[in-house]
Amino acid sequence: MAPLTRIGLAGLAVMGQNLALNIAEKGFPISVYNRTTSKVDETVARAKQEGDLPLYGFHDPESFVRSIQKPRVIIMLVKAGPPVDQTIKTLSVYMEKGDCIIDGGNEWYENTERREKAMADLGLLYLGMGVSGGEEGARHGPSLMPGGSFEAYKYVEDILLKVAAQVPDSGPCVTYVGKGGSGNFVKMIHNGIEYGDMQLIAEAYDVLKSVGKLTNEELRQVFSEWNKGELLSFLIEITADIFGIKDDKGEGYLVDKVLDKTGMKGTGKWTVQQAAELSVAAPTIASSLDGRFLSGLKEERVEAAKIFKSSGIGDFLANQAVDKKKLIDDVRQALYASKICSYAQGMNLIRAKSAEKGWNLKLGELARIWKGGCIIRAVFLDRIKKAYDRNPDLANLLVDPEFAKEIIERQSAWRRVVCLAINSGISTPGMSASLAYFDTYRRERLPANLVQAQRDYFGAHTYERIDVAGSFHTEWFKIAKQSKI
Repeated sequence: MAPLTRIGLAGLAVMGQNLALNIAEKGFPISVYNRTTSKVDETVARAKQEGDLPLYGFHDPESFVRSIQKPRVIIMLVKAGPPVDQTIKTLSVYMEKGDCIIDGGNEWYENTERREKAMADLGLLYLGMGVSGGEEGARHGPSLMPGGSFEAYKYVEDILLKVAAQVPDSGPCVTYVGKGGSGNFVKMIHNGIEYGDMQLIAEAYDVLKSVGKLTNEELRQVFSEWNKGELLSFLIEITADIFGIKDDKGEGYLVDKVLDKTGMKGTGKWTVQQAAELSVAAPTIASSLDGRFLSGLKEERVEAAKIFKSSGIGDFLANQAVDKKKLIDDVRQALYASKICSYAQGMNLIRAKSAEKGWNLKLGELARIWKGGCIIRAVFLDRIKKAYDRNPDLANLLVDPEFAKEIIERQSAWRRVVCLAINSGISTPGMSASLAYFDTYRRERLPANLVQAQRDYFGAHTYERIDVAGSFHTEWFKIAKQSKI
């Protein structure tokens, strides 16, 4: 009989395979299982090929579970929703009190909380763990966001610390996030921030290409250059790569042949829904979601373009002389300032949810584990971590002294880019929403007094005053009627 393995993994799509191989490579013998058994054989073959790794495949759930040392730990990487419940059902039959299940999928946080309670009734421990970094990250070092049973986390901490991405100055990109579904929630917000980042980068591309007339080769150089400074990040790096790749099916560059319709799985939508539930403004993230919705209306846009072409709207761009070098520098600053707003919104969402649920999440620590492995990894996250280290109760990233200074230095360029885009008929919803967020947040007095007066006028909702305490109601209608007589 073979010796027992340290951990098990069920669900061998690419992410599952890669995470299993990563665990095995770090020296932890692992058992793997998949409902479709061909995937099991494929994974076993890869383990052999990628260095004779200690990975053992099983075709049935019982022998899989029995092959793992006690207390057993099994990671599931299956599609969110019903498949997770199905897998739990299949495996838990053979599991014993004190064993632990970890869901590594992009699950809705309340499902994780429901399952944790159901597992506890069976004497089993449960973790919901966000995993970011895509296929590459899973294989070589992802960012991991486990939440749920702390006892369960302690079972696997030694494995997670080795499997996670390693960042030289700040350690492994994993931490115990908090109770309940907090790990899933944090991963969801990570994805929301990612939506915002990608939208802002696309807008920078659009302005440089449409107004600045940069070629793909020039764009590749610009993004490569940006990736050496404050914007240094995974998304900027892959963007530079994309501009350099020639079409394999014809002339020119591949990026120009990709259909302009962006797909989505749902985490961005969940983030915006949560923002509404929590009454937290997240306009940059929301605008990126709207951008995806509108991109999906390709056929309608083709028709609309015909209608509005004839009305002269397309002529803006023809007669503009542009200083390329200046434009590139302005767009870099606008992108950075907008990005600060997007991350500020994401962090505020996490803080609001943490307060609502009593999770006591540490924002600086989350910024730290996002520094490596994950899709939004960026040098800029170190600055965010330091901002929360300086002041854990920071109301908003925008008012951290360092970020405030950076925004002040960049706001002229930021406004120039948004104005140029508007005057050129190019939409920059993410940059515009970020700028509006900043301009709203930094103003002592907003026109909200008028809206509240309107509410009191037609619905007697009352209002407060700036000079006297208490709530007031005025018979606006009667007074207005009398003055009209």
